[in-house]
Amino acid sequence: MKKKGLYLLFVLIFTMSVSLTGCGGSKETSGTGQNTLIYGRGGDSVSLDPANVTDGESIKVTKNIYDTLIDYQDGNTELIPALAEDWESSKDGLVWTFHLRKDVKFHDGTSFNADAVVFNFNRWMDKDNAYHQGDFPYYGYMFGGYKGDEGHVIKEAIAIDEHTVEIHLNFPQGPFLSNLAMPPFAIASPAAIEKYGETLGEHPVGTGPFVFKEWVRNDKVVLEKNKDYWMKGYPILDQLIFKSIPDNSARFITMQSGEIDLMDGVNPDDVTLAKENPDLQVWLRPSMNVGYLAFNTEKAPFDNVKIRQALSMAVNKQALIDAFYNGLAEPAKNPLPPSLWGYNNDIVDYEYNLEKAKQLLAEAGYPDGFTTDFWYMPVPRPYIPQGKKIAETMQSDFEKIGVTVNLVTEEWAPYLEKTGNGEHTMALLGWTGDNGDPDNFLYVLLDKDNAKGPDAGNIAFYKNDELHELLIKAQQSGNIDERTKLYEKAQEIIHKDAPWIPLVHSTPPLVGKKNIDGFIPHPTGSDRFTKVSFK
Repeated sequence: MKKKGLYLLFVLIFTMSVSLTGCGGSKETSGTGQNTLIYGRGGDSVSLDPANVTDGESIKVTKNIYDTLIDYQDGNTELIPALAEDWESSKDGLVWTFHLRKDVKFHDGTSFNADAVVFNFNRWMDKDNAYHQGDFPYYGYMFGGYKGDEGHVIKEAIAIDEHTVEIHLNFPQGPFLSNLAMPPFAIASPAAIEKYGETLGEHPVGTGPFVFKEWVRNDKVVLEKNKDYWMKGYPILDQLIFKSIPDNSARFITMQSGEIDLMDGVNPDDVTLAKENPDLQVWLRPSMNVGYLAFNTEKAPFDNVKIRQALSMAVNKQALIDAFYNGLAEPAKNPLPPSLWGYNNDIVDYEYNLEKAKQLLAEAGYPDGFTTDFWYMPVPRPYIPQGKKIAETMQSDFEKIGVTVNLVTEEWAPYLEKTGNGEHTMALLGWTGDNGDPDNFLYVLLDKDNAKGPDAGNIAFYKNDELHELLIKAQQSGNIDERTKLYEKAQEIIHKDAPWIPLVHSTPPLVGKKNIDGFIPHPTGSDRFTKVSFK
């Protein structure tokens, strides 16, 4: 009995010592004792090739595996050096020269250099390139299509020497540098691209602070510390794990039990509980997003502007905010969030008026209403935290004016694919700004250039030539005052045509353990964990 008691005491002391290793971070059951942070999220990634995805669940992982030439400052969208130490432009804005950081290695041990940068640009822009395997949607969104297209911004990328790259443009682009800092334009290892081809998304190789270790679909993505990272002394964490827990409430229970360290997609009531819990802390992500219902304007009856305006008058946005956002949102009247320059505050939103909505339906030839499908998102997103419940509430709103909607959903990846192909009639979706420039909302989400499958950014498939001219003129201008006026006019056109019902701009909450240090939520929704540690 005495020996057994001593043995159990020894085991208890050993177990406690292991549990204290790593400054309080969560541990996987492997017992490695690593300094690990587990991030609980609502959905799995689609792919870990950042150039081939648009969804936030993919980007939030790849942001920690890869580096871009330029990055954003912690907490805002000011530009700072990353793989490029500095850069300059020609007077006409057509040639940008980037001076690259030296002695940087990809995770596979190959060298980062000018040839690697050129290799990536050629892969993205040239559909005839052997490694242009996929849709590369963000490249088309941000740079006006691809090589050979009329509106294509980038002419060519040239390696001047091992550590100098020139990027030549066909015409100036105001948000060019801000675009380059976006995660889809991270530099991947050419050797890995050649080795893995279409499956690079399952074998990501970058230069970033964390190295890809494992991906168990619909469960977790495991990243490990890059011990040779060019930013000396970082990262601090040994391991970073993204854990998929689809239900918000279940994720919060897991947070309370200590099985995860940090979570997004927090239900409104749980924010209050978290603030009352001495072991937890709450962060608010700076608002730079929009949640919306997009009408497929190529399908009847949504090709009729009066139908779109009628439904815009039938949604009680404030009631949605009261029910699902715990005050952490404001009604949206524009696609552009009010936190961005260029926002047109003179726009007057469609009033919530059921009688006027019915009158517009009658004028459009539908006095008795109609029946259609309503697609809702299967995973919580910052701008749409509870897709099904929000859709059910809007379903009830539409019934009041005689419009019957059948609720439809899919798994996250097929949902994005099918809405990107225009298979929906109307669909809930949203957008978190990537770079702090109005172009990233208005051009990407509502210009005719992006109203085409297979991965349309403009899932309203809305095409307006006057709007297009304004957005291209703004895109090619380097004068912020001129661009502001153009974007204000663009919002007037969009409001009148009503291809969306802009619903909310949210301030997304995150909850984490009290001992997490150095975490600064980024307005883009893509967080770097390079400087994060446990106290």
